[in-house]
Amino acid sequence: MKFKDLQLNPLILKALATQGYEAPSPIQEKAIPPALEGRDLVAVAQTGTGKTAAFALPTLQWLYDNPRPSSKTKKKAIRCLVLSPTRELAAQIKDGFSAYGSGMEFRCQVIFGGVNQNPQVRKLKQGVDVLVATPGRLLDLIEQGHVPLRGVEVLVLDEADRMLDMGFIHDVKKIMERLPKDKQTLLFSATMPEDITQLAKRFLNKPIRIEVTPPATTVEKIAQSLFHVDKANKRKLLLHLMKDADVSRALVFSRTKHGANRIAEQLEKAGITAAAIHGNKSQGARERALQRFKKGTLRVLVATDIAARGIDVEGVSHVIQLDLPEVPEQYVHRIGRTARAGASGVAWAFCSVDQLGLLKNIERTIKMDIEVVDDHPFPATDTPDDVAQEQSSNRNPRSRPRTKRPAKRRGGGGQGGNRSKGSISRSGRSNSDRRKSGQANSARRTKKPSGGGRRNKR
Repeated sequence: MKFKDLQLNPLILKALATQGYEAPSPIQEKAIPPALEGRDLVAVAQTGTGKTAAFALPTLQWLYDNPRPSSKTKKKAIRCLVLSPTRELAAQIKDGFSAYGSGMEFRCQVIFGGVNQNPQVRKLKQGVDVLVATPGRLLDLIEQGHVPLRGVEVLVLDEADRMLDMGFIHDVKKIMERLPKDKQTLLFSATMPEDITQLAKRFLNKPIRIEVTPPATTVEKIAQSLFHVDKANKRKLLLHLMKDADVSRALVFSRTKHGANRIAEQLEKAGITAAAIHGNKSQGARERALQRFKKGTLRVLVATDIAARGIDVEGVSHVIQLDLPEVPEQYVHRIGRTARAGASGVAWAFCSVDQLGLLKNIERTIKMDIEVVDDHPFPATDTPDDVAQEQSSNRNPRSRPRTKRPAKRRGGGGQGGNRSKGSISRSGRSNSDRRKSGQANSARRTKKPSGGGRRNKR
């Protein structure tokens, strides 16, 4: 199938041809026809599959087929609303609309938190056809009376499961409750947890469900390696592997935000340009780090799973996982970051003895054994018994040596007492878009680290 077979208007087809796009991706081929018919849609697809065009192209076609009414009231009405979990993704979506609709006359704006709202309000007053927004800032402006929703005819929820993960689902529901009932809703999500399923049942009208799973060839094109290493030596192993000059642009996954910060700090101390992105970082800091990574001035980007979901960067030579994910499918999502546009890539995973069960589940999911690298300076020495003993100690704090507490001072009068000096109480944040809050089996094959990381050009 070609884009011209989808009966899109000539202006959109010309814009697609200018960017070198001739044929739709699987998600586009499945989603665009029912969307053009005005049907509600639930689409399960990962990032990097072309889902932005899957909802942008039919929306632009609808704008083309339905010119804005001439009445003053409707001239400024928002006609299409796109909800996105993060500032970075919202900006990418806005850029997508602008590119695909470059030959059309329409107004597209993006609003998000972390910046002064006044310029955004001024643009809204001028009239907007397509508004891309993050839930928190949008809800703030709605409650202030700056965003009229009565004219919305198309609603897009992008990365709905991620909005759930980030604590925005209640804001999303509040927004959807204020929208006209007679509208088209397109919901896109990488996964379908129960809360998102219930959201779709409540707000969508007999939606068509489509699902696009990554083909097995995506995994097969990635040179995967497994390193058995003790938990305490994972960052040391990372520093050792980063001496390889072929690791030109690496995306490192950390299980925790604190861990991401520690990894980035240690890499920087070793002279390797690195930055961490996660929910506790300001949106400005995340955006600056992402732009440096895209431009190639940042060699390593350390991210948590939630923060990385909005990253769509070509040219990632290596994906490195310091901890295996608890959900096997997340392993596939992670390594797919290094195989964009049909290119090959390299993926390294570190496995401590306590994660052998996770490894077994991952290999069962991808239907292959990940080849083990034994030739490294930090081979695993911990045993399952060591891990069990450590976990038992953590569960029973009484078994740990107790430190003697200093004797309480009696008297002293007034407010002195036992109150600790310098105690701090956290102030609540009200800013928009806030975050709410082994060894290997000896029968395995062994090899040296997959180096190179040279990727095929388009």
